[in-house]
Amino acid sequence: MLKAIEDLGFTEPSEIQKKSIPILRSGTDDFIGLAQTGTGKTAAFSLPLLELLDPNSKNTQALVLAPTRELGQQIAQQIELFSKYSRGIQSIAVYGGSSIQNQMSALRKGKQIIIATPGRLIDLLNRKAVNLESIRYVVLDEADEMLNMGFKEDIDQILEYTPASKHTWLFSATMSKDIYGIVQNYMTNPQEVHIDSKNKVNVNISHCFAVVKRDDRIEVLARYLDIQENMRGLVFTRTKKEAQEVSDELLKRNYQVDSLHGDLSQAQRDRVMRRFKKHELQCLIATDVAARGIDVDDLTHVFHFNIPDDFAYYTHRSGRTARAGKKGLSILFINGRERGKFDKLSKALGIQFEALELPDRDAVYQSRIEAWAKKILSIQTNSVDSKLYGIAKSMFKEMSKEELIARLVAIEVQKLGGMASIENKGPKDKKRNDRKPGRNRNSNRQKSRGGKSSRNFNSSNKSRRKKRY
Repeated sequence: MLKAIEDLGFTEPSEIQKKSIPILRSGTDDFIGLAQTGTGKTAAFSLPLLELLDPNSKNTQALVLAPTRELGQQIAQQIELFSKYSRGIQSIAVYGGSSIQNQMSALRKGKQIIIATPGRLIDLLNRKAVNLESIRYVVLDEADEMLNMGFKEDIDQILEYTPASKHTWLFSATMSKDIYGIVQNYMTNPQEVHIDSKNKVNVNISHCFAVVKRDDRIEVLARYLDIQENMRGLVFTRTKKEAQEVSDELLKRNYQVDSLHGDLSQAQRDRVMRRFKKHELQCLIATDVAARGIDVDDLTHVFHFNIPDDFAYYTHRSGRTARAGKKGLSILFINGRERGKFDKLSKALGIQFEALELPDRDAVYQSRIEAWAKKILSIQTNSVDSKLYGIAKSMFKEMSKEELIARLVAIEVQKLGGMASIENKGPKDKKRNDRKPGRNRNSNRQKSRGGKSSRNFNSSNKSRRKKRY
């Protein structure tokens, strides 16, 4: 196992690994591990499991429950990598969206470790296709998320099939009332590791916010895609419908994006993830649940289209960037009526958000023209039909190089002419944003003078905002 770890390039354990592995290796205690997503929890429980299981027995000895198929797949892949030099230990991931018959056939061959989503495991138990009587260890990974998704009854039912002598290891980002219920019902004097909340926000992430009208969010995102040529981003939306709508609109504008949500089939989800990992997509639009299990180390940006109701989700989301020691940017879109909720988020998580100035039209125009010019320079002309080339050359023969370039640029600028207008608002606009229509007596006077009802961000205002947020 040490050789496998070395092959993966791991040199130092994360905090959750450093504190958990010595306890779990003993195999004698129930365990609670509280840590945020992206802190290395999979290795924290996988490495001890591989050391504790008996490779000479074909019985299923360990069960790992995960909330989503993506996370289940990720755990299975990690276990396979960790055990590649360990003979005899075999694992399988079972989840909805894939052939249950194929999974049943694989289970008959005997697997020491089963990684499962609750719903699919219930199906297999009902078909008597899996036997949990020899289970020695049960791992509940992302337990809070499984409960949020409504798997409480499934978990209760599954655990009834496991022996009372088993040990239960529970990993969660939060310790909710429902989590306490599981602890009281299924665990005995568990040892607990809690990664200090001060460390739950990655210090390599820059946290920013932008005041954006709801209808302007797609336009603002499009501008960031334009000016950040090498962006690898993840965009979080509240609903599946919104994720699909954002993706469809950006695809209409020829951006390299796609969506990931619960209405997609497993084949569709796998296709999207393959494209994203191959850098064929600049951005992925996803819901919180669908994003669980996304294992990508080179994300540069995370965008939040809304303030999550559960503030812990903000940490889950932003933690997708700045992995493996890299830097990342987390950008939260808020509207003028969410300032109170935004203040609570900032205070609860101990994050000092910096106000972000929205990309203006000039910056976007310049970026798009540069990208367009680079694309032209990269085109190979070897296969151009000589006859077609001759026609164009004949028509342009009286035109200078400068005039031809000017006309081509004019065509590109015309395409950008429909760019939506967005207001660049900062925290000082709070009163203006929150007023109901008609309450600002000076609004008509300002408009008649050509003035704006909100201020653009500037350096002097930015320093004051930093102190407040």
